[in-house]
Amino acid sequence: MTTRPALPAPPTFATGAVRVFGLSLGEMLWSRRTVFLMLVTGVPVFVALVFRIVQSTGVAPLRVNSAPVDGGAIFGMMIWVFFLRFIVPVLGVFYGTALLADEVEDRTITYLFTRPIRRGAVLMGKYLAYLVSTSLVVLPSVVLVYFLLVPLGQVARTFTAFAADLGLLALGLAAYGALFALVGAALKRPLVSGLVFVFGWEQIALIVPGYVKRFTVAHYVQGLVPHAMPSDGVAAVLQSVLRDNPPALVCILALAGVVAVSLWLGVRAVESREYVLDQ
Repeated sequence: MTTRPALPAPPTFATGAVRVFGLSLGEMLWSRRTVFLMLVTGVPVFVALVFRIVQSTGVAPLRVNSAPVDGGAIFGMMIWVFFLRFIVPVLGVFYGTALLADEVEDRTITYLFTRPIRRGAVLMGKYLAYLVSTSLVVLPSVVLVYFLLVPLGQVARTFTAFAADLGLLALGLAAYGALFALVGAALKRPLVSGLVFVFGWEQIALIVPGYVKRFTVAHYVQGLVPHAMPSDGVAAVLQSVLRDNPPALVCILALAGVVAVSLWLGVRAVESREYVLDQ
């Protein structure tokens, strides 16, 4: 009596996610979105370069109450204005909502879903590729801005704040990316919904008194800014604007919760949703 050879066991969720990650990372790094990302992150580098050229002439590029603002404080302001308030949420929207939407639009989603891996692993692998690809472009941009603005004599004093800024940016990318990965997995027009959330809901909720702001990602990211920014010069002015901030630990736990819950719901949405390709 002959026996049939045993079929190989399907890969685990983690193995499937790693395989999709390896497949997606190269595609993301060489995509048009990454070119757009490099152009966007190049803006603060250009601004920092202009500031550095002005400083080299002996003229203070920025003054508050007639007092010159040092490079460390300018760097903290640029982290808040350019990166946390604009670049990070925009990248989360454009990359997160496209993790599956691009596959549906290109009609390649069926090829991914016919592989012997769980559907949720596809989303998780693409999310990990998003984290790596955006970090590889955003964080070097921040490093360039830092060393253009901060004199070498202030590096030792401000390096702890600089490291905190890098961690805050990574956490912001993770939170926004996970949230909009869920939006992309659950909704048919995710990009529009993501833009409305970032440039509509969050902007309004942050200025409305009460508890509404607690239902935004920006509230918890913003709550960590005073802990990452230098405490002198223009940073003090910015910190006076950031009122009613939760403690740093609450912000970190809230953002980690956004990542965990969004990815869990996103995996469930992908595995239960029927993706119908338009003819």
